[in-house]
Parts: sequence; C-alpha cells; structure tokens
Amino acid sequence: MSLAVAWTPEAKETFEHTVNMIENKWGTRSAEKFVWNAHKIISTIAIQPYIFKWSFAQNTRQAIITKQTSMFYEVHSSHILILFFWDNRQEPFSG
Repeated sequence: MSLAVAWTPEAKETFEHTVNMIENKWGTRSAEKFVWNAHKIISTIAIQPYIFKWSFAQNTRQAIITKQTSMFYEVHSSHILILFFWDNRQEPFSG
C-alpha cells in the first residue's frame, strides 16, 4: 500500500529553486535528471516511508537525492509530508 504525498509550500519553493539552480549552472539535462531522481525517491518513500535515516527531529527523515541535495520529510499515519529540499554544501542547521 502506498501513502499519499503532500508538499509544504517551503518544499515546493526549495524544489523549484534547486531545479532552477541546477539548470542555470549545469543545463536542462542535469535539471531533468534531478527531477527524475527526486520523483523516483518520493515514489519509493510512499511505499517504504522508513527507508531513509532519522534526521534532526523525531518524526523527520532525510533522503539523499544527490550528493549535493537532500529532501526532508515527515511520516504520518496516512501520508508523507515533504518539508523542504536542502543543499548539503550549506552550513548545517540546528533543529
């Protein structure tokens, strides 16, 4: 059984920012590959929500999309909530 996936406004904004940055720096093909990888991981999480490691908060998990980018999400009983995308080269944040 697959859980529904919802995106926060911040997730939509940081995803779009990441795609635009990749496209501007490395081209359309690289951006499309990132989008494909992200959607593949989201599909996997919908089926196996606990596949990725715990993160900074108890209910938050971190999925590595690429070496440079992570996606943070929460697992709820009826759905997955994508919180935001993060450039792994940034300074770490405190939760």
